[in-house]
Amino acid sequence: MSTPNLSANQIRATFLQFFKDKEHKIVPSAPLVLKNDPTLLFTNAGMNQFKDYFLGYQQPASNRVADTQKCLRVSGKHNDLEDVGMDTYHHTMFEMLGNWSFGDYFKEEAIAWAWELLTDVFGIGKDQLYVTVFEGDKEDGLEKDEQAYNFWKQHIAEDRILNGNKKDNFWEMGDTGPCGPCSEIHIDIRPKADREAVDGKTLVNQDHPQVVEVWNLVFMQFNRMADGSLQPLAQQHIDTGMGFERLCMVLQGKTSNYDTDVFTPLLDKLESLSGKQYKGSMEKGDIAMRVISDHIRAIAFAIADGQLPSNTGAGYVIRRILRRAVRYGYSFLDFSEPFLGKLVPVLANQMGEQFPELLKQQEIIEKVITEEEKSFLRTLDSGLKKLEAHHGNISGEEAFELYDTYGFPLDLTMLIASEKGVTVDEQGFNKAMTEQRDRSRKDAKVETGDWTILKDGNTAFIGYDSLDAETELLRYRTLNQKGKNVYQLVLNETPFYAESGGQIGDKGSLQFGDQSIAVYDTKKEGDLIIHFANELPNALDAKVQAKVNKQRRIDTENNHTATHLLHEALRRVIGDHVEQKGSLVSPEKLRFDFSHFSKLTDEELEKVEKIVNEKIAENISRKVEQLPFDEAIQKGATALFGEKYGDVVRVITFDDNYSVELCGGCHVSSTAQIRLFKIVSESASAAGIRRIEAITGQEALNYYKEQDQTVHKIASLVSQNKNLVQSIEQLIGENKDLQAKMSRFHEEQGQQVKQNLKQHVIEQDGISFIGEVIDIESSDALKNIAFELKNEIDNLVFIVGAEINGKPLLTIMIADNVVKEKNLNAGVMIKELAKQIKGGGGGQPFYATAGGSDVNGLQTAVEMGRSLVLG
Repeated sequence: MSTPNLSANQIRATFLQFFKDKEHKIVPSAPLVLKNDPTLLFTNAGMNQFKDYFLGYQQPASNRVADTQKCLRVSGKHNDLEDVGMDTYHHTMFEMLGNWSFGDYFKEEAIAWAWELLTDVFGIGKDQLYVTVFEGDKEDGLEKDEQAYNFWKQHIAEDRILNGNKKDNFWEMGDTGPCGPCSEIHIDIRPKADREAVDGKTLVNQDHPQVVEVWNLVFMQFNRMADGSLQPLAQQHIDTGMGFERLCMVLQGKTSNYDTDVFTPLLDKLESLSGKQYKGSMEKGDIAMRVISDHIRAIAFAIADGQLPSNTGAGYVIRRILRRAVRYGYSFLDFSEPFLGKLVPVLANQMGEQFPELLKQQEIIEKVITEEEKSFLRTLDSGLKKLEAHHGNISGEEAFELYDTYGFPLDLTMLIASEKGVTVDEQGFNKAMTEQRDRSRKDAKVETGDWTILKDGNTAFIGYDSLDAETELLRYRTLNQKGKNVYQLVLNETPFYAESGGQIGDKGSLQFGDQSIAVYDTKKEGDLIIHFANELPNALDAKVQAKVNKQRRIDTENNHTATHLLHEALRRVIGDHVEQKGSLVSPEKLRFDFSHFSKLTDEELEKVEKIVNEKIAENISRKVEQLPFDEAIQKGATALFGEKYGDVVRVITFDDNYSVELCGGCHVSSTAQIRLFKIVSESASAAGIRRIEAITGQEALNYYKEQDQTVHKIASLVSQNKNLVQSIEQLIGENKDLQAKMSRFHEEQGQQVKQNLKQHVIEQDGISFIGEVIDIESSDALKNIAFELKNEIDNLVFIVGAEINGKPLLTIMIADNVVKEKNLNAGVMIKELAKQIKGGGGGQPFYATAGGSDVNGLQTAVEMGRSLVLG
């Protein structure tokens, strides 16, 4: 090859320049985390952001584009997670280099340019390349792609053009959507002697680590419908995807993606942190380094695009990837302290030029990752203690609890179990896992029918200027959620705002003649505005009067504009580092998440609130502009990470010197409409992320009214014409005195009860047994008695019941040596005794408690305990 010294950054730049020279517009990567697409959590292919172009829902600004797209394949149909680290070329997050044609050129040009770039520009040997074409599929009624075959014959020997089946050579994004036949380009990077000994064509698509697919040319011709049928697309498109990491491996003369400069800086840092050497083998330590260097990329890019680790949805996927990386580091590289966050500066330095969001948000990414690591390491430690305390083999249910509660993957549990010389019921674990997945699928199952298209066209949103419109129904489909049908309606024009940018969707009504249909939500799917209703109109072709709930929209606009004012106020009070990290704008309240590393003081909150209310009082008029993206940014407009902006953007300004933001949402015409702004809470949302919740307008006025009424009520109860604050302070002081007296009383009572219990010790078979129902006021006092007697009486077994605040309480305390020598377990015993008081409990082998609802069963429970211990 003629270009072995190209760096990864140079390879990427060469690809983009090649297609720029072919009159392609170079566009930025879409965010890794998808919005307005209910079928996907993450961008898993380069074509995701262009899906609406293929379907004809939206017209592109250019018919030819090229890009490098951040992709993540860790869930659903395209899932490479379990392969990561186990081979040299699978990844969770990867870059997909692509060129696209939207109804412009087709197979001939796509094939010719791919060949030119690989062989002429990058200098890959023609004798190392193989291509595949779709052989056809009887089930779908598709013939062999002779057209692609004939175009390939112009560039490559016919014996290097191989037939491929539907699995390999018919590309589909998911169960439904744009799809079509494809041609894969494979490269054989084995040594020449190996290539001469074994024909490379026999190794194509056989998972050979050195005969790999490098580029896939997809010819978008069809739309896969929900019923499985294929419908031709109105226009034919080109969608190509070339794995950037694999291309770097080829051009840099390596046999592993991990040996390229895409990964070597991360591996070098891991070597430095762990003190271990990366040898590129299949040993556990090397697998761990590959997993970690891969996973940190997925985690960092997801956080940069606004997706924080969480317990649901896309956030849960990111948390699992992070924990998987931590587990590999903990188990095989001996990391017991957070280490992942230390890789972020290396990654930002590597990729920050192409993806500036990594540099801009480096600090917050490090902080979030490190806090997540700390949290999991604590959980990991708890889980390990649970395993250490376990005697005997581990059941499937116990292994699943370790997975579900403590975040332990099964292989970690099995590794630790093997060290203890015990086994894990893997089959039982898999059964429990399958049952949980089945429950989740059943709960989340949504069946979507195909669109019934009444008229061609796309929805025009007119809701910025009007809250009602006379329009018509373009298409509808049925959505089955948990056995219930709901209907999605698409109109020619609509005043309904679809949920986007944190602002929730409008509600209202659609009047079809005499029939009124309630719209309970409005959402986006790509660029389609979809109205959700519980019924279908009887007259599908009738004129439609669409009407938004006016007061609800006004309240939402108040909160949305207040969010913009709040954003700028925070930047002025606590610093320019503040970046929006999420928001919710509803009629009732606003919620704003932002990057900041400490709790805001009362003084800071007061300043923020004061600034916002001053801007409201200034009655600033709204200014709306449609500007080219670059011009808007130069003007100082705030853009949000994780959002995909077009060439022309909507800029919302409230005072050119105060709030200028890119926003597609709905806003007040002037700030005075908001009337009043009140912060009701400030809290931590995640590591390095704070959350403010606030209310405006009538909600804020109601808040102050309720506060005023509360103060008056308190005053009438306690002040007796005195200063209210002084009266409350006096009451607090008196309460503290009473608490201290009660504490002394309980302590004295406890000592009397303890001395009395010592008079009722039964000595038998090396055990000092106490079993009584006693009269005591406090559960803490009973606990203290148990621990004190354990220290004062050898070989103690203490089973005592009491009625506290009208409820029965059982306590068992067993001396440590008795637990071992007599094989007694308080945690096991309490569960049996608790049945007598119609309750439940638990604890450790030496100490356990139980509560219940039947105080009459206390004496029976104690007697049962006596029988269990003494016989």
